[in-house]
Amino acid sequence: MARAHVLGVPRIGPNRELKFAQEACWRGEIDEAALKAVASGIRQANWRQQHAAGLDFVTVGDFAFYDQMLNHVALLGCVPERFGFGERIALSEYFQLARGNAACHAMEMTKWFDTNYHYLVPEFKPDTHFALDPGGLFDEVTEAQTAGFAAKPVLIGPLTFLWLGKEKAAGFNRLDLLDRLLPVYAQILARLKAQGVEWVQIDEPALALDLPAEWRSAFERAYHALNGAGVKLLLASYFGPLRENLLVALKLPVAGVHVDCVRGGDELAQVIDWLPATKVLSVGVIDGRNIWKTDLNAVVDRFEGLHARLADRLWVAPSCSLLHVPASLAGETAMDAELGNWLAFADDKIAALSTLKTAFNQGRQAAAAELSANARALASRGASSRVHNTAVAARLAALTSIHDVRNSPFAVRQSVQRERFKLPDFPTTTIGSFPQTPEIRHVRARFKAGALGEADYTTAMQNEIGHAIEKQEALGLDVLVHGEAERNDMVEYFGEQLSGFAFSQNGWVQSYGSRCVKPPIIYGDVSRPRPMTVAWARHAQSLTVKPVKGMLTGPVTMLQWSFVRDDQPRATTALQIALAIRDEVADLETAGIGIIQIDEPAYREGLPLRKADWAAYLEWASRAFRISASGVSDATQIHTHMCYSEFNDILPAIAAMDADVITIETSRSDMELLRGFGEFSYPNEIGPGVYDIHSPRIPDVEDMTRLLEKAAQVIAPDRLWVNPDCGLKTRGWAETETALANMVAAAHTMRQSLQSAIR
Repeated sequence: MARAHVLGVPRIGPNRELKFAQEACWRGEIDEAALKAVASGIRQANWRQQHAAGLDFVTVGDFAFYDQMLNHVALLGCVPERFGFGERIALSEYFQLARGNAACHAMEMTKWFDTNYHYLVPEFKPDTHFALDPGGLFDEVTEAQTAGFAAKPVLIGPLTFLWLGKEKAAGFNRLDLLDRLLPVYAQILARLKAQGVEWVQIDEPALALDLPAEWRSAFERAYHALNGAGVKLLLASYFGPLRENLLVALKLPVAGVHVDCVRGGDELAQVIDWLPATKVLSVGVIDGRNIWKTDLNAVVDRFEGLHARLADRLWVAPSCSLLHVPASLAGETAMDAELGNWLAFADDKIAALSTLKTAFNQGRQAAAAELSANARALASRGASSRVHNTAVAARLAALTSIHDVRNSPFAVRQSVQRERFKLPDFPTTTIGSFPQTPEIRHVRARFKAGALGEADYTTAMQNEIGHAIEKQEALGLDVLVHGEAERNDMVEYFGEQLSGFAFSQNGWVQSYGSRCVKPPIIYGDVSRPRPMTVAWARHAQSLTVKPVKGMLTGPVTMLQWSFVRDDQPRATTALQIALAIRDEVADLETAGIGIIQIDEPAYREGLPLRKADWAAYLEWASRAFRISASGVSDATQIHTHMCYSEFNDILPAIAAMDADVITIETSRSDMELLRGFGEFSYPNEIGPGVYDIHSPRIPDVEDMTRLLEKAAQVIAPDRLWVNPDCGLKTRGWAETETALANMVAAAHTMRQSLQSAIR
């Protein structure tokens, strides 16, 4: 009998209950007991759903108040010593690790593999030690068992945990900590065994990466050490094929292996050939990262023979955790019915697993109605006339090499732009957005609901733009922004105005902590029917003599932060978006906007996990950006922004984007990320972030000056800009003004130092 399970589910609640409770707790409006009650309610609802669908286990340990890697930092007792918290931490201290406090900046945050989810990066030193936290995970197991559910706890495996961390001291390899870490993992497994747990899912997605030989060989040593704990281990890898790591995974002394058959399906024949006769094989056949319905009939066709061979050793599952998709379509009352019938959110994917389990165990006829409905939905999508646009296809076919290069090399453009803008040394700017106050959100909500007319809405937003311009001029910033009061989200705002995009009402997914995003759905060919930002930018520029940046989201980020159609190559969709953005850039230039920022924070995120696959991606991603940016004169300055990613290994491709100015996140790494740009001799101008906007901590002038001094040691001062790490929409005005005033003061300090050095 085939079994069915999930690797994890969304943890924010169907209506973002966790987000609102977290933020209320941070504001002091509810206490920790109330927050924990909300969390318990979400967990219980998730477990009931899995149980009702006939899954063989409920997954426990996939919940986090902020992040699953941060959970493991707490579970394993390896909190960074700089916080001074000790081995066991309270919930308030847990949040300080993620958000910082008056004395310490927050732990570094970066992307979880190639997703838009962010995790907190563990910090390792030669003297890092580990100690088991007896609460947390074990309490949740008890909670599930008390409610009558068969619990399958999930852990991040020891090798992946170490791999995803960073050494915070020179001269040692974090892999050297493995022998110190394994006894704590053994304690965890032993304690779970004592609680009556049969299976533990242990996630090692690092197996989908290019691993050094010493890391690959460490897997055997690690899992032999854990083999005696008495619980059955399901080793789970996902996000891609295992390639040279496949045999490593299959030979480990574990009771079962989960493989991603969506992204790594070509390896299935090898998996079957090499799978030991006693091991469970969990096949990830439902896409855990996208929202299109799976062809269930094709899954049954593909795996029914294998089920006949393996029987109860075959488990069916999503490819990865469902953390990356929205919770439910149930509330999507306004969605187009045809489109909605093509989609599957987390609850639909769990129901699909139930259908597959029935089809395998009781025969196709037992699931005939569900399989037939699934086939009709797929046929509807394939035959729909709304998906393809011949004009878009013709424009794409007409692209040549002249469409992705600027008129002149950077040195020529730089000279022209400096003459035009006459900016001081260390010019100051921000990344784009300013605080989204409750008043702004209220006006926007009323307009969207039809309770406010367009003229009144426009007036209200123009007033907010005026307020932002006034504040920036008072602060003394050199290059201004309009503040983006009219924008709900940097991708959704543009997607709402482009053909080929659709939107959910409540399709939220977690990006990090309490930050949730509602990705657009790209279902068809993309084009721009009309200008999207020109009127707002023109109004902002009319209020000041200083340059105001036009603010756009780049094609790769639009692609990465959307649920993308799966019926054509992603590169094709990216180029369609690039042409739409190119039209907007041209219209902004015509309207007199001399500096245009095309944000690409997801550029690194889109990089394939294996280096052998990088070149093809970087070629089309870089070209897509250049197509969006290259239709302007030398005098128009193109900026881009990237954040919370490692850039040093793709610097040639970033340089190939040929933006005049790039701004990057560097404050959490204490300018560490900038060093690679210096070693590479990055040719264009760069603005390393000196202010971490994701933390409530406001750095002082000395902090920012110190970071700028470090930056000036690796990048020529005449090519350095001064800016925050990211946009300021989530901050309040009081803290924003204080921080930006400090930033401007730090820039003045640097200018004075530079002038003194010249004299």
